[in-house]
Amino acid sequence: MIAAIPSFHLEIDVLVLGIVILLVETFATKIDKKVFAYVGIIGLTLVLIASFFVSTNPAEQTGPLWNFYTADGLAIFFKRFELITTIVVLVMMIDYAPVMRRGDDHTASNLGEFFSLPLLTCAGLMYLVSAVDFIFIFIALELVSISFFVLVSFARRDAVALEAGIKYLILGGVSAAFLVYGITWIFGVTGETNLQRVTAAFAGGNVDTQAATFGAVLIVAGLGFKVAAVPFQIWVPDVYQGAPTPVTAFLSVASKAAGFVVLIRVLQPFLMLPHMHRLLVLLALLTVIYGNLAALPQTNLKRLLGYSSIAHAGYLLIAVLCLDGAAMTFYLVAYLLMTLLSFAVLIIVSQQAGDDISSFDGLAKRQPFLAFAMVIAMASLAGLPFTAGFFGKFFIFAAAIEQKQFLLVIVGIVTVACGFYYYLKVVRAMYWPAAQPELQTQPIQISPLSRALIILMIISTIGLGVYPQPILRAIKPQSGSVAKSMTTPIR
Repeated sequence: MIAAIPSFHLEIDVLVLGIVILLVETFATKIDKKVFAYVGIIGLTLVLIASFFVSTNPAEQTGPLWNFYTADGLAIFFKRFELITTIVVLVMMIDYAPVMRRGDDHTASNLGEFFSLPLLTCAGLMYLVSAVDFIFIFIALELVSISFFVLVSFARRDAVALEAGIKYLILGGVSAAFLVYGITWIFGVTGETNLQRVTAAFAGGNVDTQAATFGAVLIVAGLGFKVAAVPFQIWVPDVYQGAPTPVTAFLSVASKAAGFVVLIRVLQPFLMLPHMHRLLVLLALLTVIYGNLAALPQTNLKRLLGYSSIAHAGYLLIAVLCLDGAAMTFYLVAYLLMTLLSFAVLIIVSQQAGDDISSFDGLAKRQPFLAFAMVIAMASLAGLPFTAGFFGKFFIFAAAIEQKQFLLVIVGIVTVACGFYYYLKVVRAMYWPAAQPELQTQPIQISPLSRALIILMIISTIGLGVYPQPILRAIKPQSGSVAKSMTTPIR
C-alpha cells in the first residue's frame, strides 16, 4: 500500500522542477531548448500521477500551515486541472518555438526560460486554489501575475507583445492595489484574514456592515480583473492578441480557473453582506452581454477568443451566484478542453498565415484533421449538443432556474445565440472560404505529439458531451461543502 503524500509536496515539486530547468538552461547553452519542454512535460505528468495519492484527511490537516492552506477536494481537483493545463501549454510551446526563433536571436537564445516559466506559474496557481487566507491569496496571486507579466511580453523586441505586457503590468498592479486595500478593510472590521474566521465574524453580526461591504467590493474588483469580468476586462483583447499564442491559452484557461476557485471561496463570507448578491448579478449580466456583443465584429481569432473568454466568465459568474460549485467546475473542465483545442489548432495554422479568421480559409482542403478539430472546438464553445460545452451551459442554466434567477437565464440564452454567429464564422471560413487558391494548396504539418493531444481533446470534448457523469462524480463531493456556508445572511 502506497503511503499518502502531503498535498503541499505537489507545489514544492513543481517549483523545484521549474527552478532546476531555469538553472540548467542558463549554463547548458548547447542543448536544444525543446529538451527543457519535454523534461517539464514528463515532470508535471509525474506530479499529476502523485496527486492521486495525496492525503485529504482533515484530521491530518493541523498546525499553522492549515490556517493559510487547504487540501480539500476542490483544491486537489483544481491542482490536477492546473497541471493538465500546463502540460498541454508546454506541448503548444514546442509547436510555437519556431515562431519565437524567428522573432530575434535574443528571444531564441532564451527559449529555456520560456519553457520553465509556465512551471513556476503552475506552482502559483496550485497554491492559489488551496489558499484560504487573504494574505496567502495575495502572495499566490503575485507569483502568478509576475510570471504572466514576463510570459506575455517574452518576445520583447516585438512592439505588439511589449505593448500587451505593459498594459497587463499596469492594470495588474492596479488590481493588486484594489485587492490589498480591500483586504485591509476586511481585516480592520474583523481582525482576521482567514476566510473561515472572517465568515464566523460576519455570521456573528458584530461587524460594521458598511465598511465590510466596501472592503468586499474592492476585493471583488481585484479578483474581477483576474477572471476578466466587466468592467475589469479592458486588458483582455490587447493582451490576448499581443501575447505568444500558448501564453494566451494559458492565461485564458489556467488563470481564469484559479480565479474562480478563489472567488467562490471568498464569496462564502461576502454573500452574507447586504447588496453583494445584487452587485454580482449586475456584474454577471454586464459580462455576458459585453463579451458576446464585442466578439461579433472581430476578424482576428485571438481577439475573438479574448472577448469570448469574457462571455464565458459571465456564465461562470452565474454558477457562482447560484452557489453551484459542481456546475462551475464542470463548465471550467469543458472550457479547458474547448479553449485549449482551439488554441492548439490556431498555433499550427497561424505559423503559415497569421491569426486572422481569413487564415482558416480553405483549411478543410489543406488539412481536414485540423478543420474537424476546430469545428469541435467552436461547436463546444457555442454550446451545441453532444459537446462538453452544451452540458456546461445546461448545468449553469439549470442551477439558475432552480434558484429562480430567471433574468440571468433569459439573458444567458439570448447571448448564447449571439455566440453561434461569431463561432460559426470560423467554420464557414474553413469549409466555404473566399477564393484564395494559393492558400488551399499549401499543406500544414502536424507533429505526432500535437496530433495525439488534439485527438485526445476531441474525444474528451465529445465524450463529456455524451456522458458527463465521470466529471460530475469527481466534483460532486466537494461542491456541496463549498456552498453550504454561503446561504446565511448577515444580521
